[in-house]
Amino acid sequence: MRNIPHVLVVAGSDSSGGAGIVRDIETLAAFGVKASVAITAVTVQTHHGVQGVDAVAPERVAQQMRAALSANPIAAVKIGMLATPATIAAVAQILVDHPDIPVVLDPVLVSTSGRALLTPDATDALRDLFRACTLVTPNLPELSVLAASTVASSPDSVAGQARSLLMAGAKAVLVKGGHAGGVEAIDLLVQPEHADQSFASPRLAASMRGTGCMLASAIAARLAFGDPLAAAIARAKAFVHGKFRET
Repeated sequence: MRNIPHVLVVAGSDSSGGAGIVRDIETLAAFGVKASVAITAVTVQTHHGVQGVDAVAPERVAQQMRAALSANPIAAVKIGMLATPATIAAVAQILVDHPDIPVVLDPVLVSTSGRALLTPDATDALRDLFRACTLVTPNLPELSVLAASTVASSPDSVAGQARSLLMAGAKAVLVKGGHAGGVEAIDLLVQPEHADQSFASPRLAASMRGTGCMLASAIAARLAFGDPLAAAIARAKAFVHGKFRET
């Protein structure tokens, strides 16, 4: 087992199994990667909505991360729901001590049903966390909040908002295009001193919860195997598209 890459998932639970850490573990298993976990919050959810959220104490989150990092060969970290500024700060402190491990941050702000999963005072702390992450993967509404702007409606405005996150400290930003229109779902990778890169797949008439969790975990899985960032994104997006085709 110690020869198999491990990904440490730092995220909240979802009692319905449609998103959160359950979706992360399923995705990592599909890529042949072992999962270690640090639970940040316990949520009460159905497929139709969030009924309750209890954040785990920040120090307990940090303790879980330390235990996972000492027990297993962690080759990548995937971060999802963080809930509070104190939890974000606790996670950031652990990551500072492990700068060589790639980190994928899915900035979970709200649930699919619209329930806030990050306290309103935590946005600045989340931006500060960018500096410790290899990749940040916002969807269009999340991007607008993080960029303190309206939801981008054109390719140029998407790229501009993504670059504002680079200026805030992000090393790379993958903007997910699932909320946009068009016959293709186009994700945009923006990096300093690199040409912007698009990843497109046909838009299917299907819906599925937890796709952001799935994509970020799939990217982390491929980074754990040593893939370059763009190659990891391409394989992850193909995986998510295949799951859509199965629904």
